[in-house]
Amino acid sequence: MEFINVFVAAIAGFGVGAIWYGVLSKPWMDASGVSVGADGKPANNANPMPYIMGFLAMILVAGMMRHVFELSDIETVGKGLISGFGIGIFLAAPWLMICYGFAGRPLQLLLIDGGYAALGSAAIGLILTAF
Repeated sequence: MEFINVFVAAIAGFGVGAIWYGVLSKPWMDASGVSVGADGKPANNANPMPYIMGFLAMILVAGMMRHVFELSDIETVGKGLISGFGIGIFLAAPWLMICYGFAGRPLQLLLIDGGYAALGSAAIGLILTAF
C-alpha cells in the first residue's frame, strides 16, 4: 500500500511542477538560458528523457520523505504539508543555492526552482499523510 501512496505523492509533486513551470515558463527559460526553438518552446521539448528523469526523481523524493515521515511520526496532513514544505525550502533549495551560486546562475532561477522544490515537496508531504 505504501508503494501506491509514494507513487500518488510523486504524481502530485510532478503535477505541481507542471503547473509551476507552465506559469513561469518564460522567466524560467530566460533565467536558465535554455535554447528555444522558433515556436518559443525549449529546443528539446520533444525529448521525453527530462520528463522521465523528473518523474523518477519525484518517486525517489516521495519514497525518502515517506521514510523520514515514518521515522519522525509525521502522520497528520498539517504536519505532512509543513514538513514537506520545510524539506523543500530548507534542504533542497539551499542545495540549489550552492550549485547556482558557484555556477553563476541568476537569482531569479534559484527563486523559480527553489519555489518548485518547496511547493512540490509540500504537495508530496500532504499526499503522504492524507492516506
